[in-house]
Amino acid sequence: MVLAGFSSGILAQDTMSQSLTGRQGDPTRGRAIIADRQLGLCLLCHQGPFPEERLQGDLAPDLRGVGTRYSEAQLRLRIVDPARSNPATIMPSYGRSRGSWRVAPAARGRPLLTDEQIEDVIAFLATLRD
Repeated sequence: MVLAGFSSGILAQDTMSQSLTGRQGDPTRGRAIIADRQLGLCLLCHQGPFPEERLQGDLAPDLRGVGTRYSEAQLRLRIVDPARSNPATIMPSYGRSRGSWRVAPAARGRPLLTDEQIEDVIAFLATLRD
């Protein structure tokens, strides 16, 4: 998925309103992706309600309550292309395949997560309301 292909109607302000897959993601799969240090990589920088996971990061905001702070459309843009919301971010783009230069050679030229995986992560994050 490459953002350049999206019409301006899909990207508005700090949101990406339309699902990447046309359907709701699965929060159980999303939680597993976030907790997986080889796939989601989220806990390298973030911490959250994952008591079974040791050594959670502290470089980025805590994920607790993220579903209260942001809408699904805002979460989607922050995962697909976080630099759109914060140009100084160190968070990688999980949905963009071009312009990724701070990634492992094996990950260059391809998105870090599939559209379905991104929607699963969004579905889980939206449940984090405390």
